[in-house]
Amino acid sequence: MRLSRLLALCVTLMTLAAPALAQTTHIAAQLVAESSAPAAGSDVTLALDMRPAPGWHGYWSNPGEAGFEPVFKWTLPPGVVAGAPAFPVPKTLTIAGLMNYVFEGEHALLFRVHVPGGLAKGAALPLRLSANWLACTDKICVPEHGDFALDLKVGDGAKDRAARFDAWRAALPAPLGADAHFARESDVLRIAIPYPAGAALADPHFFPLANGTIVDAAPQRFARDGDRLIATLSAPKDSNTAPIGGVLAIGGGRGLSLTATPGPAPEADAGGLAAILFAIGGALLGGLILNVMPCVFPILSLKALSLAQAGTDERAARREALAYAGGAIATCVALGATMLALKAGWAFQLQDARVVLLLLLLVVALALNLAGLFALPTLAGGVDARGGFLTGALAAFIATPCTGPFLGAALGAALVLPVAAAMGVFAGLGLGLALPFLFVGFVPAIRRRLPKPGAWMERLRRILAVPMALTALWLGWLLWRQAGSSGLALGIGAVAVA
Repeated sequence: MRLSRLLALCVTLMTLAAPALAQTTHIAAQLVAESSAPAAGSDVTLALDMRPAPGWHGYWSNPGEAGFEPVFKWTLPPGVVAGAPAFPVPKTLTIAGLMNYVFEGEHALLFRVHVPGGLAKGAALPLRLSANWLACTDKICVPEHGDFALDLKVGDGAKDRAARFDAWRAALPAPLGADAHFARESDVLRIAIPYPAGAALADPHFFPLANGTIVDAAPQRFARDGDRLIATLSAPKDSNTAPIGGVLAIGGGRGLSLTATPGPAPEADAGGLAAILFAIGGALLGGLILNVMPCVFPILSLKALSLAQAGTDERAARREALAYAGGAIATCVALGATMLALKAGWAFQLQDARVVLLLLLLVVALALNLAGLFALPTLAGGVDARGGFLTGALAAFIATPCTGPFLGAALGAALVLPVAAAMGVFAGLGLGLALPFLFVGFVPAIRRRLPKPGAWMERLRRILAVPMALTALWLGWLLWRQAGSSGLALGIGAVAVA
């Protein structure tokens, strides 16, 4: 009899305050109480500890441009009240051009539960939670569900897991503690956030609480103005003056929770001469670096060698170099103007499967040309301005899947610069892309130093076909991601027919 009572007591103790688990496939979840014996008339903190499997992620309260926020439904004893979940600072994750606000590692959502006064010690507190959330990778999403049960008892409020909960609370955004203000100007939203001039700031990002407040995928620009931080964001055209809530990530997993009201939010010095020159210089350097990327280097190499072999006079060489630069600059400016009009990010066109298919066909044609199986006169033909212009435009268009250092900051700044200055940034990108060929065309000594034609050129062409073929494989994978197996089959068929 004593043994049966002892076993019953052990089972009871194990179930009273044991964490409630959800058996899910991709995000394991566990409901935990900071105190298994909360005092009457006090608050007890509960945590839904969520642990995504490697490669999986869950979503913040505002999921961004894709995904769904988690949903919770409580069943509680009379008088017991559960507050809204408190989320830690999220991260950004861009998938197929869509901005997501996510958690990729272990994280906990905290709930403050109020226990009413007047309850006797030992009174049962059965807490039940039904939760739904979305678990995703960069390819698939799976809706998941968990039912959780915690059986607490009114006690003295001793905290059983204080250290664990302190760590979870440290991951929550801290209250700003000061007034933030915002101002709208057409499709630009500026938020002035009190922030000490000497305080550290790394990779800031503003996460709005309400979906649709800003264009999530558009780059964000931050500038210091004394003891204020000015966030310049792309937003839908709106005259709404309702307060804007959000979280400002300030680096190291830390963040500030704020609510901005209409008020003075001065324009950051984005249009200053130094800032404009810095952005243009970054775009120029970024365009120059693009020339060594696998999608551009083969085109540049063949065009430079064809110019050196032609042995033309100085005027013809310079004319073709200028035409090549004109094609590259015109294409970059056209893409930039479209990007500004759509308030999108660089390579926005890669979100359209039709554009990806067109790029795939072009890259396959280039790879076959380099392998000696297909002729593209604009690359290997004689010297002429029309061919140079088309080749420059082709190089700039093919370069859009590639990225490199300096480009992100420069092109992000272009979104908040005046239109004329932004066009200068995109022109700088095209000029940087064309700069090596301009040197070849305008400096005879460089052309003389290029190797003489011979059998080695055919071997070089075949070597250069390899990185271009790898680029084609990547575009094929991207097409499959966007259009599925049928889209990829269509792409392969189009390549075969072409």
